[in-house]
Amino acid sequence: MTSHAENNKRIAKNTLLLYVRMLFGMLVSLYTSRVVLNTLGVEDYGIYNVVGGVVAMFLLVSNSLSASISRFLTFELGTGDMYRLKETFSNSLLIHILLVTIIFILAESVGIWFLNTQMTIPSERLYAANWVFQASLISFMFNIFSVPYNASIISHERMSAFAYIGILDVILKLVVVLFIAHAPWAFDKLIVYSLLLVAVSITLQAIYIWYCHKNFEECRLKLHFNKKLWQEMSAFTGWNFIGCTAGLLKDQGVNILLNLFIGPVVNAARGIATSVIVAVSSFASNFMTAVNPQIIKSYASGDPKYTFSLVERGSRFSFYILLILALPILFGTDFILTLWLKQYPEHTVNFVRLVIILTLCDALSNTLITLQSSTGKIRNYQLAVGGMLMMNFPLSYICLKIGFPPESTYIVAILVSVACLILRLVFLRRMAGLPMRHFLQNVCLNVLLVTASAMIIPAALTYVHIQNDWMQFMVISIACVVCASASVYLIGCSKNERHFILQSLCYVKNKLKSK
Repeated sequence: MTSHAENNKRIAKNTLLLYVRMLFGMLVSLYTSRVVLNTLGVEDYGIYNVVGGVVAMFLLVSNSLSASISRFLTFELGTGDMYRLKETFSNSLLIHILLVTIIFILAESVGIWFLNTQMTIPSERLYAANWVFQASLISFMFNIFSVPYNASIISHERMSAFAYIGILDVILKLVVVLFIAHAPWAFDKLIVYSLLLVAVSITLQAIYIWYCHKNFEECRLKLHFNKKLWQEMSAFTGWNFIGCTAGLLKDQGVNILLNLFIGPVVNAARGIATSVIVAVSSFASNFMTAVNPQIIKSYASGDPKYTFSLVERGSRFSFYILLILALPILFGTDFILTLWLKQYPEHTVNFVRLVIILTLCDALSNTLITLQSSTGKIRNYQLAVGGMLMMNFPLSYICLKIGFPPESTYIVAILVSVACLILRLVFLRRMAGLPMRHFLQNVCLNVLLVTASAMIIPAALTYVHIQNDWMQFMVISIACVVCASASVYLIGCSKNERHFILQSLCYVKNKLKSK
């Protein structure tokens, strides 16, 4: 019981550290998105989103692979075998060097051909698009190479490092945006923007690597080939790459389809919607970054009861965090976008609302994905769930081909997300003994009741017309936050969780008083 209480405190502390980074990053990100859109213009912003989106696309690969490698490193930390831990790190680094080489060759051949012959980009901006593509590729190579180092920081739960380096990341990107917006010289802003972002990416990855070399004994590359470990990690990473590929097709693949069928303006709308949800979902992702190592360690130590409680609690609370932040945006999308950007492309409002619903659906699966990685048995799982995720691409293609609006791609993604959640539960019941009915009742039904009760009063207030738009937005937003928080506390939380929340609030209050 004591160790579980200490683990919960560590999760809370690490989440708080990550929130400090996130709050700073969110405020700057919302400002820089507006400046970049105004500086580049809608067309160039759309080009950067679909071509420079390769950075975000490969970042998704990087994060997914990081979760895979983090599973192995965290598992070995849980067993306390330092020799095995060192072998695991070295083998993971070699695997990622091989991955970098393979994808680099494919990108410089197939990728270049597709960019220059198939995508809908104005001929006068094709030269700039090629620069953006090359810059994105360089950024990808450094991101993938540093995956084992980032995974080591997560495995050791050194979230303070992520917080400080993340704040530096935000500051450097803010400097880049201010430079392209206010520099007195004449230059192609799209090209310079992409190159400067690459410089920021390389700098940050170098800092992560330096930090790991300094603090973690296992973070040294040794060319010691362990055939069994190599096969185990390669198979795990390879099968997990199916999920990565499915994620790429869901996000960047569909983004390319929208470019082919409609053009770069709709890519700009999608890019704005993505900026909004990245800012909002970072709250939940920071919580998950803190809780994931505990799920893996508790599974490795053979404590299934505590593992399943963490999985259910993590799934519910990541959804709750998103819900409290998302409701004001869902009810005030038009007002927020007008206030933030003044002018924005067509479809942006619908994209923002749909991507929020999609993210809420995906939030329920986050801890299930971590538990699946903990088992190490992922072949059949990835074939089924990864195969279902890949349906985003062909189904979106069919919808666009027969003339459905671009919003249909998000509706497809929401339906696929729900199907994947059900598949994950079915597989984890067999693989790890997760009680499926208990999860459906304590998590899925719970969040539906919380969401429904939280929306009643804000929905009613939308029919009350107030002359001042600012006042109406503030009234509805306050109602959203209060109703959602009350619903989470009264309906969504157990008695023990309510007690823990009150204790945490008292602890923070006392800390503030002592200062």
